[in-house]
Amino acid sequence: MKKNIQYLLLGVLALMSSCQDPEYVLPTAERQGITSLTALFTSGPYVDKEAVVYTIADASVDKYVIPIPWFYPEDSENETAEYMKTMRVQAKLAPNCTINPVLTILDLTKENYFTYTDAQGYKKQICITGERVKSNKCQLLSFSIPAEDISGIIDEEHKTVSLISAEDLSSCLAEYSLSSHATMSPDPKTEALDFNSPVELTVIAHDGVTKQTYTVQKAVPDKIPYGYRKGSETELFKLDMGVIGLPWTSANSPSLAVNGNNLVVCLGDGSTAPTYYNASTGSKIGNMTLGSVGVASLGCVTSDSKGNILLATKAANGKSFSIYKTSSVTTVPTLLISYTNNTSLDMGTKVSVQGDINTNAAIIATCDGTASSGSNTFVRWIITDGVLGSPEVVSVNGVGYWGSPVSNTKVVTKGTTAQSDYFLSYYDPNVLYWVNGTSNNASKSLSNSDNGNSWAMNNNCLDARTFNNAQYLVLVSTAHFPQWGGTPYLYMYDVTSDGSFTGTVSTSDALTFNPSLSSFGSADGVAATGDVLFAPTTDGYKLRLYYVDNNCKIIGGYEFDCIDK
Repeated sequence: MKKNIQYLLLGVLALMSSCQDPEYVLPTAERQGITSLTALFTSGPYVDKEAVVYTIADASVDKYVIPIPWFYPEDSENETAEYMKTMRVQAKLAPNCTINPVLTILDLTKENYFTYTDAQGYKKQICITGERVKSNKCQLLSFSIPAEDISGIIDEEHKTVSLISAEDLSSCLAEYSLSSHATMSPDPKTEALDFNSPVELTVIAHDGVTKQTYTVQKAVPDKIPYGYRKGSETELFKLDMGVIGLPWTSANSPSLAVNGNNLVVCLGDGSTAPTYYNASTGSKIGNMTLGSVGVASLGCVTSDSKGNILLATKAANGKSFSIYKTSSVTTVPTLLISYTNNTSLDMGTKVSVQGDINTNAAIIATCDGTASSGSNTFVRWIITDGVLGSPEVVSVNGVGYWGSPVSNTKVVTKGTTAQSDYFLSYYDPNVLYWVNGTSNNASKSLSNSDNGNSWAMNNNCLDARTFNNAQYLVLVSTAHFPQWGGTPYLYMYDVTSDGSFTGTVSTSDALTFNPSLSSFGSADGVAATGDVLFAPTTDGYKLRLYYVDNNCKIIGGYEFDCIDK
């Protein structure tokens, strides 16, 4: 009985202690109150675009100075001073917090006062104003000595630039790309320098204060034995297509090519000339030289492993299909292929190339499906020792039939022979097929993504490339419904062998890189078209990857290296 009473007392004590009021800690978001302020343009060419999202780290402040970039876009010469007096300001608030009067259009050259009330009813006066700020970015993005055909290998971690050369570099001018509005001292664009010995170059940010010094020297960096170095994945840029001057229409079927440090974008809309951008920053440079190639007939562009650009025309059945080539964005293209399309299908919207068109390469032009019937056909040309072979019409077995134009596919091959395996994927099965090049039968596949929103994706943008003894495949899934928050997806696989090529598109063991991508589109989708392209540097140390999604109005790029550190 005594033991029972003791147990009863212990139970009562435990119950009482469990009923004590715990110390209440407000959630972080509620303690923060105002977490960010966004300033948007209300006039001019960038109306309704975000000038800046100002994240607020200190919850105790009562004066918020929104840092408006000096230029917008950052890489342009468009000063923002004229827009400062009419900025629309939006606040991100924690639950049950308010700002009165309601934020609308503010003159950010003045101090604007409001009453902030937190979730507990505490009130305080706050001030919102703004100031134009100059960029503090000071990165060296690319470096080359054109006269010696040398591209420097930049090691950002150690701030070095390696020049692989045995030539005399005692008096050389250089080309380079920097962070927007940064400068370099001394300036090797105008002052010939002796690169036979190490040279220190200082990059100074637009703010005139922030700087970084790089050492440029002759050297041959060691490589890792296989593939790209994990941890080297670097985002080059992600940009709103509208901000960099690319129109957004339902006729767009964008394609990409890379030539040196130039990224070419062809919209394939029949009216917009291919434009080229700085491949390191995304800054617009100009329109590509076309010569006799007509914009109205141009279907797409692509580039080979050496940076030669191919331009393909659209051709209905029975019409002439042409592919032009050029080694530079400023050199007039010359005719490479002229083919009478006898496939009974249209072609010219999707073309891929593997290898070097001046030595050994494989060029594939996908044939589009029709409204009444699909397509499982492409046309292939093999270049051997610089000699173009005859066209071959190929039908693929075991992959179903793709459509056109949004639901077609870009067929990409692993190698440069007619027997090389190849890959394809299309909407709406969204299955990624590995096809045996000898039999043209699908041999393996990755099933549709299991991330829950694959029904809203279009898996038909592909490219493949060899880099540092590894073979990589990339698939970009464009979004059908950006108005519902859809974004593109990017999947990069190691396909050197097919042993890991199992599972789903989003979970396969072959997957090596799968970043989260953004969207600048919130309106109803008009065409879920896009492209993706690998671009290895000629020195073999870096691999770049570029993508574009028309519906999401985004174009971006990543860089990988194989430097042994």
